[in-house]
Amino acid sequence: MPLPGGAFRFIALDVETACGDSASICQIGLACVRADHSIQTWSTLIDPQMPFAPFNIELHGIGPDTVRGAPTFAGVWPDLLPLLARHPLVQHSRFDEHAIAAACRAHGLPRARLSWNNSVSIARVAWPELKGNGGHGLGNLKTVLDLDFRHHDAEEDARAAAQVVLRAEQRLADTPGKASAVLAPFQLSLPL
Repeated sequence: MPLPGGAFRFIALDVETACGDSASICQIGLACVRADHSIQTWSTLIDPQMPFAPFNIELHGIGPDTVRGAPTFAGVWPDLLPLLARHPLVQHSRFDEHAIAAACRAHGLPRARLSWNNSVSIARVAWPELKGNGGHGLGNLKTVLDLDFRHHDAEEDARAAAQVVLRAEQRLADTPGKASAVLAPFQLSLPL
């Protein structure tokens, strides 16, 4: 499937890894959010060129047979980078940013200068009542916000992170000062 094209408000990105090594990316998923809030998703399997750990296979269902014939990170990254570099990125926790940086190091690729933002931070402001009450992880937000997605699939998790940001914008719309303070660093804006 070709990469999404055009201009987006932001792109949510999620990765799955083959083992405890954060460079072992075996799937990348994107959720590209347009000005009208529509979301275009994309994903690809990646051959991590590392052994898979049983725990990770059980978690996301991706194993050596699944990625047989898939491109490597070094084969995909040059095509992805131009799209990602021109948009604000959203990740749910800092794991994805660290995994991308580790994969770039492992494959001898230059460090990418990307604008990373964290939907966990946005969720903490939008739903402070969840602290100590299930938290702000995607699993709990799935229940609280009635999101429909398959957890631990990179494309689905990216879409869920994008939906968290969009729902937070709606929730914070009644408190513009708070909304701008939270969303300004993310280069996101409330619809007029």
